[in-house]
Amino acid sequence: MENGSQICELCTQPGGTILWQSARCRVIRVDDPHYPGFCRVVWTDHVHEMTDLDPEARSYLMQIVFIVEAVVRKLFSPYKINLASFGNMVPHIHWHIIPRWLDDRHFPEPVWGSVRRTVDGERPMVSDAELAQALGHALASSDLGE
Repeated sequence: MENGSQICELCTQPGGTILWQSARCRVIRVDDPHYPGFCRVVWTDHVHEMTDLDPEARSYLMQIVFIVEAVVRKLFSPYKINLASFGNMVPHIHWHIIPRWLDDRHFPEPVWGSVRRTVDGERPMVSDAELAQALGHALASSDLGE
């Protein structure tokens, strides 16, 4: 789809490694070696704000965000999870699920802030396949109404 005069990046590309998807959204893993387990939940249609979704769709989307958070916490054991939704650059609601550690490059600042240290500590090694399997199991076990 086009966004004004530009082609929409999230309509033409997945935005990362697809871990799970439905007709309404997808979960992707962001390729960032400093933040393993960094995922996004991307709404398929062009929708700018959460309040543009009907209540059922909002609930569905947030259930997925919370399940992704729970899986990332279980597999990566971070100190903290940051959840963020900006959408300033693309016309798709999307949520960032970002595992954080006390010794990560930016802590306690957001990952988009200035780098505070150059050395990261050891992080759990979880493959795309393992993360996808854990997400698939957790999402299948939930009551998403699909």
